[in-house]
Parts: sequence; structure tokens; C-alpha cells
Amino acid sequence: MGELLVLHVLLACLAPVLTSRLGRRAFWIFAIPPVLTFGYALWLTPQALSDTPPMQTLAWVPSIGLELAFRMDALAWLLCLIVGGVGALVLAYCSAYFSDDEPNLGRFAGCLLGFAGAMLGLVTSDDLLMLYLFWEATTVLSYLLIGHRPESRASRSAATEALVVTTFGGLAMLVGLIIIGENYGTYRLSEVIATAVAAPPVTDPVMVAAVALVLLGAMSKSALVPFHFWLPGAMAAPTPVSAYLHAAAMVKAGIYLVARFAPAYADVPLWKILVLVLGGSTMVLGAYRSLRQNDLKLLLAYGTVSQLGFLVILVGAGTGAAALAGVAMVLAHALYKACLFLVVGAIDHATGTRDLRELSGLGRSARGLAIAGVVGAASMAGLPPLLGFVGKEAAYGAFTDFDEPWDVWVLAVLVIGSILTFAYSVRFVWGAFRTQPDREPTPVHAPGPVLTGVPLTLAALSLLAGPLAPFFEPGLRGWADTAGESVASSELTLWHGFNLALWLTLLTWACGIGLALIRTRVEELQADVNERLWHRLSAEGAYRKVMLHLDRGSLEVTAALQRGSLPLSLTLIFMVFLAFPGGFVLLSTDWSAALAGMRLSDGIPQVITAAIMAVCAIWAVRARRRMRAVFLVGATGYGCALLFLIFGSPDLALTQVLVETLSIIVFVLVLRRFPSRFTADRPRWDRMTRAGFGLAVGAVAAALALAMPHARSFPAASVGMGPEAVEYGGGQNIVNIILVDIRAWDTMGELSVVLAAATGIASLVFLHEDRFAMVRRRLADSRARRRESTRRGVSYGRWLAEDNRIRPEQRSVMFEVVARLTFHVVMLWSVFLLFAGHNDPGGGFAAGIVAGLALTLRYLAGGREELRAAIPVLPGLLLGIGLFLSAGNGLASMIAGGDVLQTWIYDIPMPLIGELHIVTSLVFDVGVYLVVIGLVLDILRSLGGAIDQQIDDARAPRAARLARATSGGAGTPTSGPASDGLPPAQNGGRDPEQHHEQRQGPGEGR
Repeated sequence: MGELLVLHVLLACLAPVLTSRLGRRAFWIFAIPPVLTFGYALWLTPQALSDTPPMQTLAWVPSIGLELAFRMDALAWLLCLIVGGVGALVLAYCSAYFSDDEPNLGRFAGCLLGFAGAMLGLVTSDDLLMLYLFWEATTVLSYLLIGHRPESRASRSAATEALVVTTFGGLAMLVGLIIIGENYGTYRLSEVIATAVAAPPVTDPVMVAAVALVLLGAMSKSALVPFHFWLPGAMAAPTPVSAYLHAAAMVKAGIYLVARFAPAYADVPLWKILVLVLGGSTMVLGAYRSLRQNDLKLLLAYGTVSQLGFLVILVGAGTGAAALAGVAMVLAHALYKACLFLVVGAIDHATGTRDLRELSGLGRSARGLAIAGVVGAASMAGLPPLLGFVGKEAAYGAFTDFDEPWDVWVLAVLVIGSILTFAYSVRFVWGAFRTQPDREPTPVHAPGPVLTGVPLTLAALSLLAGPLAPFFEPGLRGWADTAGESVASSELTLWHGFNLALWLTLLTWACGIGLALIRTRVEELQADVNERLWHRLSAEGAYRKVMLHLDRGSLEVTAALQRGSLPLSLTLIFMVFLAFPGGFVLLSTDWSAALAGMRLSDGIPQVITAAIMAVCAIWAVRARRRMRAVFLVGATGYGCALLFLIFGSPDLALTQVLVETLSIIVFVLVLRRFPSRFTADRPRWDRMTRAGFGLAVGAVAAALALAMPHARSFPAASVGMGPEAVEYGGGQNIVNIILVDIRAWDTMGELSVVLAAATGIASLVFLHEDRFAMVRRRLADSRARRRESTRRGVSYGRWLAEDNRIRPEQRSVMFEVVARLTFHVVMLWSVFLLFAGHNDPGGGFAAGIVAGLALTLRYLAGGREELRAAIPVLPGLLLGIGLFLSAGNGLASMIAGGDVLQTWIYDIPMPLIGELHIVTSLVFDVGVYLVVIGLVLDILRSLGGAIDQQIDDARAPRAARLARATSGGAGTPTSGPASDGLPPAQNGGRDPEQHHEQRQGPGEGR
């Protein structure tokens, strides 16, 4: 099962490449994983239907008990057959539905195949948290599939609507799953269900709330009232998406969740109320709305809403008979509804319309589609000998014993909903395939064998499944027997004799035909009711009002709190810090014990270092020049590194020094575009308020540091890390082992944050840049500089790769020589730190910063052109490769049979040098190394080279005006070239006449 998931993911990732080469024919390749899923489920049939279903377990995050646990029991087996079989047919259908020039076809194919894999993981997952992860994966992928055409406003709106509603339900479900898992002491789904079945019915209010939250998630996903409105809107998606997601896959996720938990919680009164009331309301409302639709796709969409309510009643009722009817209807619904959606897609493809008022003569001109449509609609209406009839008969029979007081009401709702279902089934067939006497036959181009063959295949399966139902009933009974008392054999058959279920079926047909015959009057009545009542009770209208108020509220809150003011943002952060951690530590700490064990210092070096840091911090606050404040803050950072070193942590000290050095350089790069001095002095009360606020934050931080050692209730996490680092991590540098092994998941998250930071930094500068225009401009600038250097014939010797592109008056030969002599040494040192970091100070992070500082040296010596020559790759490539290596290392260890991100240690005998000690976490560290280099390169490219270009662009017009003024003798220019063409505020607030030697930026004006 895990291998099939990996295959889905791999092919989904390759989808853009394959579609670019093969076009729509690539969908035949994409159908392979679902076909294998279908075949694998068939192969496992005996084991899946036995008392010991097959299982597969892979450890993922053992520290929190998270496992990749898969289990294929009877219910998962049925859903795998549906997900794999219908998915393969839909992907084959896509090969003829789309054209080769369809926009974003590769992304669509990848998302659809990824969705099939997510559904496979969802229905086979045996872990509550994994179930939720796959659940949310289907939510995100469905959002991308529904919004396949982003240029369409309807498509964007429908995708957002589906995402918001299903995510809301998913988050509620997550809370419920966590409560359930914690209550039973395990997150293994099969164990939770088994324990709950064996225990008395749940009465604990917390557990009842958890069950309700799980149901909330299921109902939002399966579009039950009041969440039903998102599914008809999702019909903006391409038809294959509707056929798969909204007939066989996504909406079945909610049905699956109800079916999975019904054996455990169907006896909870709140469960019965929610399932029966909301399911019945959805069945009747959806069928009623379907009768009003003229768009064939919307007709089927509201019909799907109705059928989902029907299915929830059956699988959630808590009886064996209803459960058996439910799984039969799940299969029947997947076959006939996917068939009908694909028929509508073929009609739209062949005629260009889905409006039943415009269609005429398709019963003659598209006989294959007509046959498939009639058979599918007959199964939907519950006509023999199709599977839909078998399932509906069983559903009626499940409630005719009247064992419960509400059975009569449930049965009445089922009959009313089925009557409406029969009526809209007739409306579908009549509207799609009739010949209208007052309209010419609709022009049709041949839909092709695939567009016709796939719906015919599904219709044939629906037709054959009815008479063959007794043969595969044992497979469906495997789960139904666990949902309630065992039922008699041969419940799924075409003939049960003359009983109440049969008479109710005949009543359903008669009333359905009557509604179809008076369809005109029914439409008029519905229009009148809708005008008087329904538009006031619209769930979609309520949703839009809620979203409107949320948007307005968030806008007002954001306008008040996020005004682009850094002091305001810091104030809010520190206020929360003072209120919650500060209040907690002040009220809950035993200060007598804390003060009794307080030790001010361990020696004179600590006192001196701390005093220097305090002086620099106070001086930085009082500094009026920005650059002075930066260097003073940097001095406090270097003091912190010295404290690390005094305490015996050279690794932390090295990292702190490197980060502080890089931070100062970044500050200097940015401050070129700021005034040299801070703004005018603030009022005394304002300064005193800020000082008091800062002292309060510092006092709380000191109190936390003092109180935390006395608040420990468990042994320190560092206990035993030394021996374990050697035994399990294969190294002696505990800090590095923590980063790449023990807390590797934290490091993975931090790498993602680094990627986000790099993207944010680049967007600050390049957001409004035309990329191609920028490249052309840079190339033209480089050629102009080479011509100028050649014309002047000036050379001071070649020390840098791009020194011929630097203006002679801007070069510093001494700096170039230093850069030339030290660059390779520093790069070699970074490689040494990378490989030595597992046992000695260093590691991927520190090594990446050292390499970044080497690149910074090249940039400062030669400017942006020299930086491109030093590392001629884009930062995004380094970031992507680094993250790929780190994540790939974790997946490789899992595929090898270990835990995710588990370190493997190899000692390889080597001639002459002895054993070569290799640990696989080195690959993870190399990924960190590349990500850090990519971040530094992005910083230099954005805050360095891009700002240089801005300075050049600002200087060019001023230089041109100066040249014109000089040649024309038009007096003295208002400002000379020394101002860089910038306003005083951007030129450090200085007089250009007094600072005629001001630098232009790194690599210039040296």
C-alpha cells in the first residue's frame, strides 16, 4: 500500500514533464497507478475479507507515536476498488476530453493523480493523524482541481468556497480525533474502534463533543446541510473532476468516515440525531433543488447532494441491514453518478452546451451516450435489474421492521427523497436525449470512442452488478456485520417477494412518473416557493454574509494593528510576552527557592563580558547614527558568542560569530538607502515609556531564566545525549547530532522558514521588476562597461573574474588582491566545517554561512557582476536542491526500512587510511549547507546587487543633466555627481558638496 502511494506521488511529480512531451496521451500513463490499486485490491480480496486484514506499518515520527499505518479491511477494500477503478477510467477519459493545448494540463494531471493517491491513503490509513493528513491533502488538491481555470472568476470563487468549508470541517474533525486518541491512549484507528465497540455507549460530554466534531468534518466534506452549497458551485471544475471527486472519491471521504466510526458511536444519541436529521434534510432538499435545474451538470450536482444524504442515513444508522444497503448504494452511486457526469461531459464536448432547453435529438445522433445515460439514470432512479434498484430495495427493507421509534419517519423521508430522485432522473433523460418538436436537432460532432466507451463501461458495470449482487454480497457484508447485528443472507437480490419494501418501490415509481408528467406545474410551483421562501433561507447567502463580515473585521483589525510600524508590532509582541509568560512566571514561581539557588557568575570573564554587553546595549539605544547603532548591537552579539565560549560551547560560539558578522553586512547593505541619522528626538515622556517597557521585558526575561531551572518536573532532555549521539548519531558533536538527527524534523521546519525568508527578501526588491527587461538591462549595462574599459585602456592587473567591468575610478586593487587570495581558502574552510561538524565544531549551517561570507567578499570587491561570476547559478536552484537533499534523506531512510530521517552508520575499510566512517545524516547536512548558501546569495542579489542597480538608475539621469549643463555652460548644477542622483534623505542626509567622495555601494566608488 505504501509503495502504491509512492508511485502515485512520483508520477504526479512527473506529470508536467510527461504532458509537455506526450500531450494528452500521457493520461494513459497516469492511469497505471489507479489500475494497479484496483488490481492490488482484487488480489487481496481473501485477506481483506478475513478476520485478520493485511496491514503495513512504517515508523514516521516515533517520538510522538506517529506512524504510516495502513490496513485494508472490507470497507477499505471496497473504497480502494472504487477509487482505483473509477479513477483509472476517468484518467483514460481525460485523454480524449482535453486538447493538447489545454492550459496547465500538466498541473491538472498531477493534481488529479495526486488526489487519487491521497484518497488511497485516506481509506487505508489506520492512524488517526495520518487519516487527517490525507484528508487535508484531498482538500488542497480538490481546491487546485476545481480552480483549474484561474482566469474564470466562477472557478476561483467555487474553489475558495470548497476550500473554506471543507477546511473548517477538517479542523473541527482534527480536534475530535485528538480527543478520541488521547481518551483511548492510542491513535491506531482499528484499536480505537475495537475498544469503543467493546465498551458501553459513550456518555462523557467531552467524548460526545469529540464525536460531534468528527461528524462535523464528515458532513462538511460530503456536502450535507448546511454545508451542501459548496458542491453545486464546484461544478465550475472540468467534468472529469466532477465525475471523480464528486461522485466516486472526495465526497465519499465523508461517507467513509461516518461508516468507519458508526460501529463505535452509532448508539450515541447525538450521533443518531445528527445523522438522521441532517441526512434526511439533505436528501430531500438536494432532490428538490435538482428538479429546478436546466443545466445537466447542476442537475446531477444537486442529485449528488441528495444521494449523499441518503448514504449518510444508511451507513450511520447503526444497524446491520442499513449498513449492508449503505455499502451497496455506495458502490451503485459511484458507478451510475460517474457514468452520468461523463455522459454530460461528452455532451458538452460534442455540442458545446449542457442546457437541456437547447438540446434536441441526441437520442438519435449520439446513441452510445444515450444508452449510457439511460442506464445510469435508471440505476439512479432505482429501476431493475440495476444495482441502484437492489440497493434501494435493501434500504427500504432496513427500516420496515420498525424496531426503533424513528424508523417510520426515516422511511417516510427515504420514500419522499426517492420519489424526487425518480423525477429528476426522468428529467435528466428527457432533457438530454429527447427530440424537441419546435427545435432543430442539435449539431453534434462525433465524441469519439473514448468519450463514449468510458461511460458505457460504467453503465455496463452498473447493469451487471444488479443480477450479480448475491455473488459479491459476502464482500459487502464484511463491514456491514460489524456495524450492527448480523443480517440474513440474500439481502441484496432482485426479488424479495411481495413485501412492504416492494410496495414502497411501486409507490415511488408511480409518484415519480406523476411528478415527471406535471413537470411544468412543478417548475412553476418551485419558482413561486423559491421567490417567497428559499432565497431567504439560502445557506450560500449566509456563508457569503459570514465571509463578508470576517473580511471586514480582519481588515479593521489589520488596519489597527499592522500599520507597517515596527515599534507597534514589537509592542504588541512584548505586551503578550509580559501578560502571559510574565504573569505565569511571577504568580507560579517559588521565589524563595529560586533566589536561594541563584548564582550571579562563575568567574571574572563572565562579569567583564556581561558588563561590556550591557554598556554596548545602552549605548546602542542612545546612538543617533544608524551605523553606530548597528555596530554596537553587533558588539552585544559578539559578547554573547564569548559567553558561549566561556561556558564551553565552541559550536554555538562559532555559529553566533558567523551569524553576527553576516547580519552586520546585511545591515550595512540596507542602510545605504536610509538617512545616516535617526529621526528627531521624541518627547521625554515617550522615551521614558519606551525605557520602562524595555526594562519590564528584560526583567521578565531574567525572571524566566531564574525560574525555569526550578520548574523542571522531568529529567533534562540532554541527559544521556552524549553516549546516544555516538551510538545512534555516529558523532561526538552533540549540537550537530541534535540538528541533523535527534531534532531533524525541527530542522526541516526551519529550512522551510529559510526558504520563505529568502522568497520574502527577493520579493521586497523584485516584486515590481519585469524579469526579462531586468536581464536585458543588465546585459546591456555589462557590455557598456566593457566597451568603456576597453576605450580607456586602463588596467591595474587582473585579480577578479569580472574586474574588466568595474570602472577604474571605482576599483580597489588592494581589496581585489585580498579577495583573490582569501576566497578559495575561506571556501575550503567551509567545506572542512561541513565534513568535520559531526565530531567537531561546524556543521552545515556554520559552513554555509562561511561560504556565504566568502561570496560576500567577492561581491564587496567586484560588485554584482563579480558575484554572478563567482557562483553562476540562481539562488532558487540552491535552495531547491538543498531542501530536496534534506527531505530525500528522510525518505530514503524510510524506504530502506527505518524511521523517517533515521541515521545509518557505515564503517567502510579503506586501504592505507583504515576505516572510512560515513553517516547518512551528512546528506541532510549538505542540504542545510546549500540552503544557507542560497539564502545568503539571495540576500546579496536582492539587498546588494538590486540596490546597486537602483543607485545606478537614480544616478544616470543626474549624470546626464550634469553633462548637458557642463557642455552648455549653463551655470552650476543644483547637485553634483557625488550625490548619486539621490535625494538627500537617500544620500545619508548629507551635503553632497561636503561628501564628494561618498561611495556608490559595494564594488563601486572604492
